[in-house]
Amino acid sequence: MKQYIFAGRARVVLAGVMLGAVIAGCAAQDTLLQAVDPDLINPSDLNSPDGAEALRVGALGRLRTITAGGESMWLLGGMMTDEWKSGDTFAERDETDKRSVQYTADKVTTNGNVTTAYRQIHIARSAANQAIVYLRKFKPLPASNVAEMFFVKGYAELIAAESFCNGQPFATFDGPDAIPGPPMTDAEAYAMSARSFDSVLAVATGTDAASIAVQNAAKLGKARALMNIGGPANYAAAKALVAGIPTAYRYNVTFVQISGDNQIWALANSARRWVVGDSVDPTGTVKNALPFVSANDPRVPTLKAPAVPALSFDVKTPFVTQGVFLSKGAPAGREDPAAIVAGLDARLLEAEVALSTGDNATWLATLNALRAAPPVIGGALTPAGLAPLVDPGNAAARLSLQFREKAFWTYARGERLGDMRRLIRQYGRTQDTVFPTGPFFKLDNYGTDVNFPVPQAEQNNANFVGLGCTDRNA
Repeated sequence: MKQYIFAGRARVVLAGVMLGAVIAGCAAQDTLLQAVDPDLINPSDLNSPDGAEALRVGALGRLRTITAGGESMWLLGGMMTDEWKSGDTFAERDETDKRSVQYTADKVTTNGNVTTAYRQIHIARSAANQAIVYLRKFKPLPASNVAEMFFVKGYAELIAAESFCNGQPFATFDGPDAIPGPPMTDAEAYAMSARSFDSVLAVATGTDAASIAVQNAAKLGKARALMNIGGPANYAAAKALVAGIPTAYRYNVTFVQISGDNQIWALANSARRWVVGDSVDPTGTVKNALPFVSANDPRVPTLKAPAVPALSFDVKTPFVTQGVFLSKGAPAGREDPAAIVAGLDARLLEAEVALSTGDNATWLATLNALRAAPPVIGGALTPAGLAPLVDPGNAAARLSLQFREKAFWTYARGERLGDMRRLIRQYGRTQDTVFPTGPFFKLDNYGTDVNFPVPQAEQNNANFVGLGCTDRNA
């Protein structure tokens, strides 16, 4: 084992040591400073099957970071909506909760949490592309591994489009290298995402379990992109894509304590910085917010005092934490898996498409079938005791019920912000009838944000500098 001696810690313990000997000894030790860092991968190391595999595993780690493994848009998007509220002292989280994210005269944000989440999305996209290049060259089989990298790329593009304003730039690629790209509309980003999911289906053509699993993930991802683009033809195509995907199917991101916790558990249950949202707070009723706590719905179980501390990290917000991810690890929840896409999403999509075509009977039957035989959600939660729904009798109420049901089924899985934006963009509702509105529980009032601005760091991109968001519309 090599040992290193640093001059700042040297002590003279023997007399009579000649200066020349010391200098000679130091020179002899110079090679020790050239030790290889095992955590660094040199470019030449990638030119092999092992190097390609390392890139693949790294891209999957990036996927984990942009979902339940980091303070990602799953969390920040949920805080801008009604899934979470801030029990923290950080202004970046409070302003996200308040729907009033810092927005400069240059039409960008300096919010550090948003900047990190944005950066991680685009790093994941670039990492997946790099893995695709090297896997195809050095380790093309199994093809499902290559296809999975296209899924990572497509999902990063999808969550970016759902979360950020019109006008965010996306890199283009020259082989493994990312090149700063021009701004795109959200619709263009959704279309790009759909093409990435198409590549999954073109590459993974086998009938083995791994191929079928990534095919299903891509079909669900593309269907979600098409629903975001909107229109009867895209709705119909989305429905066709997901037909036959089992309701029990889940494409999970997983956790073990040694490599990182489920951050939904870590930031909520452990750190007490994130609090489950509700339709009431210390100021009274929160207009438009769903009652994720007070409904006592088995799909979003919660814990409050005396089972948990009474106050959040800020020592003033009543602490209510989630029980959706609370099954695995020590303490329970830190190693809970989370479904990035699931067969449950297919059934909810089919219900919405039926509703959009006026087939109210199929819509209601689809939702009630889920309630009668609930799939596993969260980490390992199988909700029970869900009574059948009754048709509320008019189109507006049916639409509200559809999105309410989806919100409870998919709590904390990064879908709420995109859905609320669709209610505005596609169904004609206004932000003040969809997002939390009125007095904000930490003083002042809610703002009007319905998405996140591009971070200031993107001004380093010559294609973007001086532009900022094209608009902040849903």
